[in-house]
Amino acid sequence: MDIPLIARSLLEELVGTLGKACRGITDEAMGCLQAHDWPGNVRELRNEVQRMLIMAPGDLLGVELLDPRVLRGAVQFDQDHAGDEAQTATQEPLPAPGGLKEQMEVLEKRLLCAALERHGWNKTQAAESLGLSRVGLRNKLERYGLVPKTDA
Repeated sequence: MDIPLIARSLLEELVGTLGKACRGITDEAMGCLQAHDWPGNVRELRNEVQRMLIMAPGDLLGVELLDPRVLRGAVQFDQDHAGDEAQTATQEPLPAPGGLKEQMEVLEKRLLCAALERHGWNKTQAAESLGLSRVGLRNKLERYGLVPKTDA
């Protein structure tokens, strides 16, 4: 299934139906959508895109809007396709203990790290790809104590 093409088409349809402005889906969110198995096929994908659009505070759909099970699929995909690269925060298994809040914080931290590494710690680019403001990203970095590996 060509997820990006279908997701963009569904988003265009839903924008018209719901009358909500949207510039699109971030690359990271699209990557998570592609990594998910979609057992419910297009109907499930449509529901996910619709949910993201409804919940979006702005006009860009980022990973923070994805359902946790879609995010888990992306983390599992990363683990399965890690190869011989050094382990990063996104390749570690999710912890079993802790409630949903704690596990979502761990996942959010991993997604932040992955975006920062992908963009060479360029905070402006990482924030944009995650659908965050630069200030929002900075607040999350401070909250989780994230700094570049060379500064640690």
